[in-house]
Amino acid sequence: MKHPVLKTKRQVMSAVICAYPGGRECASARLGYELKKFDNHLYENAGNRPLSDEQIHLLEQDAGTTHLPEYIATLYGGLFVPLAEPESLDNVELYSRSVKTAAKRGAVDQFIAKALENGAIDKGEADTILAAHRRYMAARHAEVLATILLHSQGTKQ
Repeated sequence: MKHPVLKTKRQVMSAVICAYPGGRECASARLGYELKKFDNHLYENAGNRPLSDEQIHLLEQDAGTTHLPEYIATLYGGLFVPLAEPESLDNVELYSRSVKTAAKRGAVDQFIAKALENGAIDKGEADTILAAHRRYMAARHAEVLATILLHSQGTKQ
């Protein structure tokens, strides 16, 4: 799955709302706002502050996205790696994770190949490649952590 490179918190909020089941209307209801007030917070109109990190987190929990932590991690040159729930892990889950990780590595290679078709990599292509690479590295790290967690001594299977 290709995510855009999110460079601002406003882009993060927009991506979360686009991914939210039911869109703006349902997201505003989830936070207890009338739609107009929600839009004012979303677009920082009429002197309203943007949505708080806690509000964005709440919406992301429902939407199943991780745009905000990915954005924040990128600001610091890092990766967001979601940790596995121990009770959800088994060997089938580990295999599924490895397939998804391999697909993300393949996406990086495809972006590089596409960018090199004209002989040079421009800034936009570099951003896309690096964003895909961050997703691959985060998936690989999560896969390794899940394997360790599942097969550590003292962990019940």
